[in-house]
Amino acid sequence: QVQLVESGGGSVQAGGSLRLSCATSANTSISYYVGWFRRAPGKEREGVACIYTGGGGTRYGDSVKGRFTISRDNVKTTVYLQMNSLKPEDTAMYYCAAGGWDLNPRTYNYWGQGTQVTVSS
Repeated sequence: QVQLVESGGGSVQAGGSLRLSCATSANTSISYYVGWFRRAPGKEREGVACIYTGGGGTRYGDSVKGRFTISRDNVKTTVYLQMNSLKPEDTAMYYCAAGGWDLNPRTYNYWGQGTQVTVSS
């Protein structure tokens, strides 16, 4: 069983920045995808970014390219999401997930509880 704990959410004005963290209990001797997803009220869950812990390869959703950066620490137990130039439409609950494939949320088996990000105009 993999546990994921998100932190770093909060409220910020448009144009501001936040950094989310996802602490995982996954076995660091194996490689897997860790993804960030978000769900805004009335909208479907959206893939934001993912990283492969083995080689560090990353993918981003079109709406966040150039503004968000996903990274991991050297021991591969924490994944970060640096969010810059935030917009009101980035307001959502952000979830960290592990064990899936790319930015497809249906393939992920392990999910955190989520952290709220609110961007005001």
